[in-house]
Amino acid sequence: MRTVIQRVASASVSIGGTVKSAIGPGLLVLLGVGPDDTEEDVDYLVKKTAALRIFNDEAGVMNRSVLETGGEVLVISQFTLMASTRKGNRPSYVGAAGHETAVPLYELFCERLSAAIGKEVGTGEFGADMQVALVNDGPVTISMDSKNR
Repeated sequence: MRTVIQRVASASVSIGGTVKSAIGPGLLVLLGVGPDDTEEDVDYLVKKTAALRIFNDEAGVMNRSVLETGGEVLVISQFTLMASTRKGNRPSYVGAAGHETAVPLYELFCERLSAAIGKEVGTGEFGADMQVALVNDGPVTISMDSKNR
């Protein structure tokens, strides 16, 4: 399971021209699920995401988590994070889980992250053509892979 996490001043996701979710300051989390991912991968990345210290403290040092700042979180499913570009120039997506695996793990990630931060996370719609807008704060962008512990 992979994430790309961006510290944002704001972010939103639209589907068919209609905003589905929008947040203020916090985290935009792009989530990719692989075929071998499990609930253990979800728990690992939820814990890391909630505790990731990428927000400034009073001294201007990145030392606070989204939990400490009371920020919001938007989670977007993104199978392209699992792409392989080892051969040729066209990415292969065989490393992405199918719907039967990916949907329940994406939903579990959102549910557990909501519980971890004590507020509902915004979401996109799995498999939809989404337009994601964000104002990256910093910019700060962190990637994590549950297989690289």
